[in-house]
Amino acid sequence: MNLVDVIESLVEEKGLDRDQVTEIVCEGIKAAYQKKFPTVEFIVEFNKRQGAVDIFAKKEIVSSVEDNDLQVSVRKAKTLVPDAVIGEQIPVPFEEQVGRIEILTARQTIASKIRGLEQLAVYEEFKDKEGTIITAMIHKKERAGFAVKLGDVMALLPKENFIASDSLRVGSQVKALLREVLKAARQDYQLILDRSSAEFVQKLIELEIPEVFEGLVEVKRIVRKPGYKTKAIVFSRSKEIDPVGTCVGIGGVRIKPILRELGQEKIDLIEWTDNLEDLVRGSLKPAEIDKVSVNEAEGVATVWLVQDQRSLAIGKMGQNITLASKLVGLEIQLQDLTQSGDAQRDINPEFNSEFAERSHDSKDDMRLDINDDILDEAASMPKNKKKHDKHEPDLEEEDFK
Repeated sequence: MNLVDVIESLVEEKGLDRDQVTEIVCEGIKAAYQKKFPTVEFIVEFNKRQGAVDIFAKKEIVSSVEDNDLQVSVRKAKTLVPDAVIGEQIPVPFEEQVGRIEILTARQTIASKIRGLEQLAVYEEFKDKEGTIITAMIHKKERAGFAVKLGDVMALLPKENFIASDSLRVGSQVKALLREVLKAARQDYQLILDRSSAEFVQKLIELEIPEVFEGLVEVKRIVRKPGYKTKAIVFSRSKEIDPVGTCVGIGGVRIKPILRELGQEKIDLIEWTDNLEDLVRGSLKPAEIDKVSVNEAEGVATVWLVQDQRSLAIGKMGQNITLASKLVGLEIQLQDLTQSGDAQRDINPEFNSEFAERSHDSKDDMRLDINDDILDEAASMPKNKKKHDKHEPDLEEEDFK
């Protein structure tokens, strides 16, 4: 295979620019000659007709040659340039050869620059897709995570960017956020994917719900504890559009694909309001709140609720109240109420969260969940059971608020 065939194969297989590849090959060969003959100034040109490169050395025209590498006689110079005169420099075909070490240098230089071209091509192809949802195929599992194939390009889904409940199998398709597009490869990858961030859920919402994609409904804030729950505040400037209902859809038809993509994770949707007390109240879904008082100067919201709503507000290992605090940007403090509605005592959610989890285990999952399994379970529950659990939320009403 001559040099022309090598260049053409690189152009076709890797989608590289022909002129750039040719220039890189010439630079690599020039580097090899320069390594062996450091005092000579070389000119390397690609000869497409012969499928090779022509090597020239710049030499000074002299009457008597003392250094063959740097000088050329007038007589020989005139065979190349008829009007050549002493003192000028002209390109003269260089007939010396380089050895194996220099050839290795040329190969390394060419390979390095070709990789640079490939990386530039990948960057140019994907830079405008950064921050969007892509669908790709899982190629193989590695120590750092999963190698994912996007056409002819490999991306990395790092192990810290997905969760245990994600169904990831070699050969299956996966949706992920294209988090980073790097100009230069990092550990052989330029494309870094993500499934564990709140931004991934937000982009899924934009993908599945046309009104969000078109800007009629806006996701103003979103927080997430991967594998447990996502909380999002949604807003519409049009009074005719119910932002929560629009995102949920009739019978949950719009939110279900997102829930299936997230596995067992829940989503709480809260409608935006300028009233901070109401926003705090909504952020603590699915708990029912009696009263909220906000001290913006201190960044604290005090919430009063009855005993049997406490575990719902706190959530598993305190995660629900933690997400709510992040969502509204306030420290939320709970205070217990007696059944008559009087304040009983302050509640430290961090101290009591583990106890609340154990003592109210049967109620811990009474939160926004409209996936198919829960709907089926609710439909099949005996009537006397439903009456007994008086705090069991009505799925159709609670889920779509």
